[in-house]
Amino acid sequence: MINSILIVGGGTAGWMTALYLSSRLPTGVSISLVESQDIGTVGVGEGSTPYLKQFFDSLDIPEKEWMAQTDATYKSGIRFDDWSHESGYESYFHPFFNEFDKKPAEMFFYNCGLRRRGFEANANPDNYFTAAYIAERFKSPVLAQAPDIQVDYAYHFDATKLGHFLRDKAKSNGVKHHVANVTSVGTDSKGKLKSVMTDTGLKLVANFFVDCSGFQSLLAQKTLKRKFVSYSDVLFNDAAVAIQTPTKSPHKFKAQTRSLALKNGWMWQIPLTSRWGNGYVYSSRHTTAKDAEDELKQTLGLSPNAEVEARHLKMKVGRLEEHWGGNCVAIGLSQGFIEPLEATALMLVQFAIQNLSLILESGSFSGHDMMRYNKEMNRLFDGVKDYVSLHYILNSRKDSQYWVDAREETIVSDNIKYLLKAWDRGEDFEAALKVIEEDLVYLRPSWYCILSGMGRHPERLQPTVKAGPVKVSMDYCQRITDKYFPDYSITP
Repeated sequence: MINSILIVGGGTAGWMTALYLSSRLPTGVSISLVESQDIGTVGVGEGSTPYLKQFFDSLDIPEKEWMAQTDATYKSGIRFDDWSHESGYESYFHPFFNEFDKKPAEMFFYNCGLRRRGFEANANPDNYFTAAYIAERFKSPVLAQAPDIQVDYAYHFDATKLGHFLRDKAKSNGVKHHVANVTSVGTDSKGKLKSVMTDTGLKLVANFFVDCSGFQSLLAQKTLKRKFVSYSDVLFNDAAVAIQTPTKSPHKFKAQTRSLALKNGWMWQIPLTSRWGNGYVYSSRHTTAKDAEDELKQTLGLSPNAEVEARHLKMKVGRLEEHWGGNCVAIGLSQGFIEPLEATALMLVQFAIQNLSLILESGSFSGHDMMRYNKEMNRLFDGVKDYVSLHYILNSRKDSQYWVDAREETIVSDNIKYLLKAWDRGEDFEAALKVIEEDLVYLRPSWYCILSGMGRHPERLQPTVKAGPVKVSMDYCQRITDKYFPDYSITP
């Protein structure tokens, strides 16, 4: 019977866990969190997927409340620039789907089928999804009118301020907060955790532990020696440098994350109400930290000697083989990390927390529960890894060794091989997705958008039989965007 939970580590993952569990578990369960004031937020995860809206909605926390306190903005998708050098496909938008898209999306899928079988047809996803128009026309993804239409959107936010907001909410729920460094971990004769000691002399005892200690994985890896499964043979990037730049007030902006391919990786640009978040995710095998910082500054229009803070980070890409064992579960960076290309970090944290809560709400758990939990978390991590790796496999750049290596040396999973084979042969792609759907995290539109958006098509074209009229789709998306979605400007 669980009656006391200790969360080791704060940040977004720790406080999301504390808030959610304190809102879901019986009042008799004591929840405490200990965090070090010496360890800051990583700061490369300032975007989300639409699942974050479900998290706050499930806790009855109004959007206006948390967004105002975290400098948050809306996000309708991700713009990928310069990942492909295929003519007509140098840029594409990975949209969040909404019900307005049903008809034009089917036209897109149809034209993709023609294009990959060698017929001439417009297959750029930008022309078929309203999310791309919302961003490009400086609109908000929140409906101005309220028809019975489901519109998915996500957010950008200041990660440090989000952590503070979650902390205050969790503490108001009764979560006990300790600021201290963990100096040692106590275990019993069976290897289960029983306590931690801190540098303040405080001994914290619990019968269930959550490791949110970040990349150091203090409980799961350092103490319990759980095996780490590296993704470094699939995802080369292992470092990042982040720089914040000011924003104008007030200003229009696009409700999108921008991902711009650079010489040895890619740059993110995230708009907040108070600033821009910028960063360069790169491979240390192909460039140095100094050269990466200089390239980022140059791309941002800053001089190499500009007096701005550049924060350098090392990334450990992969996941635990066992996320939950005994009386300890790892959540967040302590359980695994996939580079922030598709902003999936908080989504994986959220899934981990919610799956854990469903089990703990019963008051007890079994070995079978832990096995199912680990299997699901591994499926999610591996599924996201597959989709993220496809960006590199599909790149058509030849201007640096990094991009050549990313395309030619990346280990391609069996699932990705299977999908690429079906796509390249012009086979029934829906059927191919169906065969491996249990392993997939992303849905049908996302697979079509990345494969067609990156220009994965035959070079030689035949006159088309009867392509879907792209202008009809473009006019429709523009009309819907202007009618239902308001202009979006922000005032810090």
